[in-house]
Amino acid sequence: MDCPFCQIIKEKSERILLETKCSFVVLSDPKLMSGHLLVIPKKHVEKFSNLSSEELKDLIDLTIRMQEFVLKEIAPGCDVCEHYRPFIPDNKFKVSHLHVHIRPRFLDDELYKKVQIFEKDVFSKLDDEEFKKYKELISKI
Repeated sequence: MDCPFCQIIKEKSERILLETKCSFVVLSDPKLMSGHLLVIPKKHVEKFSNLSSEELKDLIDLTIRMQEFVLKEIAPGCDVCEHYRPFIPDNKFKVSHLHVHIRPRFLDDELYKKVQIFEKDVFSKLDDEEFKKYKELISKI
């Protein structure tokens, strides 16, 4: 499958809403809600660690800019997230090119009512054993 994000850059597509030296912004298609943005590095990589310092700074700065835009112009809240899931093949809903989602959020919006209302059933209390395990693992890096 050809990378749809690389294609957008290659074609200088009208889908690009904003562009910097190293990154660009498009509306997500498919989307979870109106105003769902993607901030994408121009360089085809899958993880933040594959970007140079300059490219990473550019991507983060543009993400912050878009988050502030969403909060000022679209919604009172937003989710900012990135997914790295190499175990899922590329498809209409998954692209192996790093991208940051910025999703406008409202109290009791459709995403909450259909999905996140069930989060309380998924979360569990952090126990001491698990805390110690991860503290030890992280201390080794």
